[in-house]
Amino acid sequence: MSPTKPLPADFEWGFATAAYQVEGAVEEDGRGKSIWDTFCHLEPTRTKGANGDIACDHYHRYEEDFDLLTKYGAKAYRFSLSWSRIIPLGGRDDPINEAGIAFYNRLIDSLLRRGITPWVTLYHWDLPQALHDRYGGWLNVEESQKDFERYARVCYERFGDRVRDWITLNEPWIVSVFGYATGGNAPGRSSINEAATEGDTSTEPWIVGKALIMSHARAVEAYNKDFRPSQKGRIGVSLNGDYYEPWDSDDQLDKDAAQRRMEFHIGWFAEPMLVFSSLGEDYPRCMRDQLGDRLPQFSEQELALLRSAKEIDFYGMNYYTSQYARHKTGSPSKTDYIGHVETFQENKQGVSIGEPSGVHWLRSTPQCFRKHLARVYHRYKKPIYITENGCPCPGEDKMTREESVQDAYRVKYFQDHLDAISQAVYEDSAVISGYFAWSLMDNLEWSDGYGVRFGVTHMDYETLERTPKRSALALKQMFEARMKASRNTGS
Repeated sequence: MSPTKPLPADFEWGFATAAYQVEGAVEEDGRGKSIWDTFCHLEPTRTKGANGDIACDHYHRYEEDFDLLTKYGAKAYRFSLSWSRIIPLGGRDDPINEAGIAFYNRLIDSLLRRGITPWVTLYHWDLPQALHDRYGGWLNVEESQKDFERYARVCYERFGDRVRDWITLNEPWIVSVFGYATGGNAPGRSSINEAATEGDTSTEPWIVGKALIMSHARAVEAYNKDFRPSQKGRIGVSLNGDYYEPWDSDDQLDKDAAQRRMEFHIGWFAEPMLVFSSLGEDYPRCMRDQLGDRLPQFSEQELALLRSAKEIDFYGMNYYTSQYARHKTGSPSKTDYIGHVETFQENKQGVSIGEPSGVHWLRSTPQCFRKHLARVYHRYKKPIYITENGCPCPGEDKMTREESVQDAYRVKYFQDHLDAISQAVYEDSAVISGYFAWSLMDNLEWSDGYGVRFGVTHMDYETLERTPKRSALALKQMFEARMKASRNTGS
């Protein structure tokens, strides 16, 4: 058995969820509709018949769920706020729903009583439907950022006396691409998806991306200017992105393709949010070269706002897997959104990137995780918090509860990925300060419905009974051992 690899003694860890995936109670206490309420009820279904009407009923059972957090030894809990539960119509001149405020106050206070640090995500994909109907939602760059700033300010005002850790956006790449390029997520707009009735894949994701970047900037500037001095909290953003290896490691074009794929995945948002080169560039050069005028420009006023908002406290990383990238010849199509590359799970020699999991797109790739952590840290120079990491076990969607809770694959996945963090910290000099496992419990996995199970707690969706899986307490033991190793070595 290999020795336990240490983690910093002050390393923060816990579990994560998102409002629409767990809360339910979609029509209770004044909550307004979100785009996911609408998307999940489309006919024919585009979510395998699933919806978040009840989900895990966390709205009524949060104390029971927080008992699990205590049992699992969690030091922190990352959750998102439902914008339409707080401002049902979403807009800056629309009324606040005090019942929604009260619900989140109860959540925050319950966590604090247990000694668990609340980490709050302002936006985890559930735009108020009223804003989409009113002006196109994220497709209206000017209006959406102003409404998001007002929503953020309400949250800081009402919860910031107790919440010290804020995340502006969760995975803006997914919002932009799956919502407005492929149409697989709400609001389901696409010109390449036969199920979609509206959308333009060649332009809309880039417009939405700018709206999200500017909304993040406004939320950060508002916090830094008007709330940080008194509340003394931290603010950051959670970006997803796979790590890409070249399909042919001897081909420079494939090496370039791997880097370009990561720029289209991560750099699209991280560069304007965190970096401004001496050349005055905003987006990665490869994006501007390929997309031209379809990639929206930033005005001088917008650039000034982005510069003032780049002083965030951490980089939230959502990481699940890695892939191989191979270059393509010819000219990219107007609907290409990944940088004119092909992606694979096996390389030229037929070697798999990692061990298959319980969902087709995810293979366990801890060796690439380490590279990813080092690359992101040394590029963006922000402490990294892994704000999502996890997996479903092979075949878990067809397992009984008794089988599901014996989740050896997930235990090994966590073990290997925590080892990768330790290596990145102590061998690659990356600053990594925390980790949130996805997820506290099985939940609505968006367009994948309820079949895919990422939780460390088994959820019976008929009875809503929660049953801890082996991985939940295994994680507690892993962290305790790693922090003890750190103290013993004086790290």
